[in-house]
Amino acid sequence: MATQYGIRGTTAKGIAASVERAVAEGALAPEAPLPPVRRLADDLGVSPGTVATAYKELRRRGIVLTRGRGGTVVAPAPAVASRRPPKVPEGLRDLSGGHPDPALLPALVPPSHLSPGTRAHRTTPRLPRLEEVVRDWIGADGVPVDHVTFAHGALDLIGRLLSVELRPGDAVAMEDPGYHHLLDLFTALGLRVVPVAVDDEGVRPEALQAALRAGVRALVCSPRAQNPHGGCFSAARRDALVEVLRDEPDVLVVENDHASAVSDVPLHSLSAGGLTRWVHVRTVSKFLGTDLRWAAAACDATTLARHDGRLLLTSGWVSHLLQGIVCGLLTDDGTRALVARAEETYALRREALRGELGERGIAAHGASGMNLWVPVRDEAAVVNGLRSYGWWVAAGARFRTSAPPGVRISVAALEPTEAVRLASDFASVLGESEATYGG
Repeated sequence: MATQYGIRGTTAKGIAASVERAVAEGALAPEAPLPPVRRLADDLGVSPGTVATAYKELRRRGIVLTRGRGGTVVAPAPAVASRRPPKVPEGLRDLSGGHPDPALLPALVPPSHLSPGTRAHRTTPRLPRLEEVVRDWIGADGVPVDHVTFAHGALDLIGRLLSVELRPGDAVAMEDPGYHHLLDLFTALGLRVVPVAVDDEGVRPEALQAALRAGVRALVCSPRAQNPHGGCFSAARRDALVEVLRDEPDVLVVENDHASAVSDVPLHSLSAGGLTRWVHVRTVSKFLGTDLRWAAAACDATTLARHDGRLLLTSGWVSHLLQGIVCGLLTDDGTRALVARAEETYALRREALRGELGERGIAAHGASGMNLWVPVRDEAAVVNGLRSYGWWVAAGARFRTSAPPGVRISVAALEPTEAVRLASDFASVLGESEATYGG
């Protein structure tokens, strides 16, 4: 076994490094079993305690996990090998990426001058003008804006906060199905994910209540345009979730409003419910440009202090050049008009495909945002079947923890006329794979 997988080393550190290298290079795939402790110890000529210490370190760092009698296996999304989507085959219409339509993004114009090198960026990390714009933007939706901060994107902010608030082994509640990069991030931080079921109104209160009983210390969710299911909080759902969360004042609630300006539904934010620990995060990559790695957040005072304290010790601040570009775009009338057009267009394209699928008896979820989630019996059969018709969609496996299978279809660039053909091809695939799919 040690020879087969290339595990080497005579110390715990050396053995752990050997396994990590094998995982990073693909020699040990996700879910691959590792040798039992005593067997590997015999193969390498070391004590079982040395191997056990190596495995413990690998577990702590999210590279492997132990399944009781099932032994130790490589984590489904090991911290050294994020679950990247498969490469899109040549010649296929790509509906898998979740990216905005480039035709609906503004032209990026660089600022007219560089930020002076003598500016005290650490003492003034946020441009006052952009901070004012952010307060107006987020506050208009009822989110308290007494405390705001910036980061290098939503994942950057969420990762920094959770690394301060939680410790390896702590539990975090996560939408299921949910954003796969967040699932990978939690694994890398050594956190235990407790899946929370969603529907067309987002997180289900009874599922959240069960997660809280399981001891989660944080909840990460999206109030609208939930990825990949497309749910959005109604006012009633928001109130029900706030009622559940009020009994757990120490739980940090992270609200990721990633598609805010183009989600085509009103915001019903948990932050307006008087929670003790919360943060509402917004990014601009879905409507200003995928290369603008910037996020704004409103939060409670404690969360602000903990986030900014850690930011100060790492990158220090978000580039003022980037802040200047974002500020210019957010306040430009032409850009605002383009974003409003994008919001309408994405809703039209999403509803066109959902309607065409519905006419063929195919249920699809997507109450907001740029994606549709289509439940299927066999993800591989549907993905490969659509591939034969020239379409490439995302298998749902990388978004799911315990939710039933499905596929995600990104509709941002899918014209309504194309929706007719895609829906027809989808129905044909289901018919062709009836023996596998089950009708």
